Amino acid sequence: MEFAPGQDALVCPFCGAENRIHAEGTVEEQDLLGYFERLEDAAPHTNVTSVTCGACGATPTVPPNATSFSCPFCGSNIVAKANECSVIKPHAVLPFKMTREQATQAFRAWLKKLWWAPGKLKKQSLLDAALTGIYLPHFTYDADATTDYTGERGEAYYETQWVTVNGRRQARQVRKVRWYPASGRVFNRFDDILVPATTSLEPERVRDLTPWDLAECVPYRDEYVAGFRAERYTVGLKEGFAEAQQRMAPVIDSTIRADIGGDEQRIHRRHTVYGALTFKHLLLPIWVSAYRYNGKVYSFLVNARTGEVQGHRPYSAWKISLAVVAAIVFILVLAYTFSRA
Repeated sequence: MEFAPGQDALVCPFCGAENRIHAEGTVEEQDLLGYFERLEDAAPHTNVTSVTCGACGATPTVPPNATSFSCPFCGSNIVAKANECSVIKPHAVLPFKMTREQATQAFRAWLKKLWWAPGKLKKQSLLDAALTGIYLPHFTYDADATTDYTGERGEAYYETQWVTVNGRRQARQVRKVRWYPASGRVFNRFDDILVPATTSLEPERVRDLTPWDLAECVPYRDEYVAGFRAERYTVGLKEGFAEAQQRMAPVIDSTIRADIGGDEQRIHRRHTVYGALTFKHLLLPIWVSAYRYNGKVYSFLVNARTGEVQGHRPYSAWKISLAVVAAIVFILVLAYTFSRA
């Protein structure tokens, strides 16, 4: 039986019989510091069987009883010896909501909105393969951040300076800044900093699939993955937290600047201590496929919750050239108009 997107049920693809999934419990945060101290060895683990695609480097899990299958990311055929390894068990899953047909409609709508695309793209683009449903691994991090800083507060003032313009003396106001030392401590609380735990897909494509309705995550059950693929995470817990810290840094800096006050701020030193650290290992749903146009293949992803589409696309050299020519003509007309004024 397979999970039916949007129905919270397992459905037999042959006779249509249904088994309802009754999610129990809540999605709990995990103690991140404890996992770091034990080097993840003490974390709840599970054994998974996965292979590495030689074409794109993805590490999809192996379908049951399969000796060869197509990579869900690039479509390459995989015939390889599977490796069994121990990984942190998923704590939660965001179930598929959009069906394959709905995802295909979202893809078609996305094609229609592309700027600078060839005029024949909408009619002549062909799906290279059926959409494949796959769960991508992610980590979320929660943290309290206490930061001590030193810096400077700048207060603006103006001085009158006399300048000579066309032989005449004129006064003008010149902005200057007085700097004063500043130091202090600020506090930030972060919740569900989402970090993709895979390198199989372009990180910017995966990030642009946001937002995700993480509040709808349910405790992990095998039934939600039935009929879909899942990728094993390749970004470790520590590496993921390092990326989360990079996401936190601009927010912390903004808080520091607000605390310093004044008209301008300089930050010379900052030291952050993280507390109340927790994490979750999530599986988020996407539809992935590729389309063919003019002999070339372009991959794309669909957020299986919202229908957001991200992917590669062709550009029309003729449309871009025409736009450049039009811009040049417009600039020349403006220049001529002003020169005659």
